[in-house]
Amino acid sequence: MARLRITQVRSKIGGKQNQRDSLRSLGLKRIGDVVVKEDRPEVRGQVAKVTHLVVVEEVE
Repeated sequence: MARLRITQVRSKIGGKQNQRDSLRSLGLKRIGDVVVKEDRPEVRGQVAKVTHLVVVEEVE
């Protein structure tokens, strides 16, 4: 199964509560944080809420 490398590139300050919650549940706390998650529908949904704050890359 593919994996996603998710990097936070913008601040959550001024964002809506659901966006801050999505970042926290992904494991991102500050700009520059990187997490690798399985490519699952749940993760894709969380990323969809914060596409303007993160960069997503597929890794093998």
